[in-house]
Parts: sequence; structure tokens; C-alpha cells
Amino acid sequence: MGIVLKNIKDTEKVAKDFLKNFVEKHDISFNKAFVVGLYGDLGVGKTTFTQFIAKSFGIKNKVNSPTFVIMKKYILPKQGAYKNFLADKTKPVPAGENFCKRPAFKYLFHIDAYRLKNEKELLNLGWLDIISDPKHLVFIEWPENIIKAMPKKHHKIHITHTKEGYRNFKIKKA
Repeated sequence: MGIVLKNIKDTEKVAKDFLKNFVEKHDISFNKAFVVGLYGDLGVGKTTFTQFIAKSFGIKNKVNSPTFVIMKKYILPKQGAYKNFLADKTKPVPAGENFCKRPAFKYLFHIDAYRLKNEKELLNLGWLDIISDPKHLVFIEWPENIIKAMPKKHHKIHITHTKEGYRNFKIKKA
């Protein structure tokens, strides 16, 4: 069982929780990009989820589905990538404690593999360079279409429609 989302505000909350519980805890010394596979049918909310992630990072550009262009790359503003996540401001803080609590990602990649015929097409877009840089945050829709190119350790978000017309999110940690 996953998380049932009844409205757009629920999707925004899940995106913020995902950032807090997974993305912010990413160890950039791992020397790999933070990759998220978004699995689900057409219209379940894969792009909407990515839009809220982008918004949380301070991206002002409109984040549309990259279905026809395959890949979009967004520069993450400093205020989005280097936010102060100091939890308790009432206690004395050692020098430097409140800096860079979130990994210093530089780019957000939003990829839609729906129209790709095979993994080779993804490789032509510089996929190996993208996933080898720890400063890259990658959200890819339809990863099952290029599963052989996906890193073995990637986060998986499965989104399905419920009978009641809501969305069911299942998040599997890498």
C-alpha cells in the first residue's frame, strides 16, 4: 500500500516530503547523480510531481512534460540548492552548522522516455555523463522503456489511479 493523494495539495506535500526524506539526505560523495524513476500510466501525475520538486528548488520556469523534446535541463538557483535547513534555531550553533544542509545540486534533469525505442537513444543524449555527476538531480518518466540504462540503484516512484479517482504513490528507496 502506498500514499493516497486526493488532490493537488497532497501531491505537493508528497513532493516536499520526498525532498526532505530522500533528496536532502543524498550523500554526494557517492559520486553519482540522484536518479528517480517515475513509473505509471499516462495522466497519473508524474510531471505534476516533478513540477513540485522544481518549485521547491526555486525554479521559476514553467516545467512542462518533456515528451516531445525528451529531456529538459534546469539550472537550480543557489537559494534552492543551498537552503538553510537548521531545525532548531534556539540552541547555539557551531560555526558553519547552518550552511548547505541540502546537497549542492546544480541541475535538475527532467526526462521522458515514452517515445524512446531503446536505451541507445538515451545514450545519445549524454546519459552516462548525466548520471555520473553527483550534482545532478534526475527525474525520468517511463524508465521501464529504457530499463537497461537505468542505474541499478535509483529511487522508484510508482503512481497509479485508484478506483475512487485518486492517486496512489508508492516510493521505493534506492
